[in-house]
Amino acid sequence: MELARLWRSKKQRYTLQGEVCPNCQAKIFPPRDVCPVCKEEARTEFTFSGRGKVVAFTTVTQPPHGYEGQAPYVVALIELEEGPRLTAQLTDLGQEEPYIGMPVEMVTRKLRAVEGKRGILVYGYKFRPRLPWR
Repeated sequence: MELARLWRSKKQRYTLQGEVCPNCQAKIFPPRDVCPVCKEEARTEFTFSGRGKVVAFTTVTQPPHGYEGQAPYVVALIELEEGPRLTAQLTDLGQEEPYIGMPVEMVTRKLRAVEGKRGILVYGYKFRPRLPWR
């Protein structure tokens, strides 16, 4: 990923910044400027809570290039409290096994390191189990 594109996606990567449709109130993530529900323009920024639940998950044992050092790892389909679904790596599981319906919260973690002259570290969102008191 080139540096300019990385910086443009900073809000959605670090704060789950999406959009809300001013016409039908649908919450949209990632931002896409046109509402997938009513097809009207949707450029009103919306920050998601970062809380949700696991809808599905799988363990990745054959990772794509750049993620080899993390395998095996769990990737989950997360349904945010506000409605949208997204995929993300689960982290901080310890000895806990993931399960359907597991309450989770977004955290910012290192995704990978980009090799080259600059050695850029790419950070983004992952999800961890949400404790009852959070």
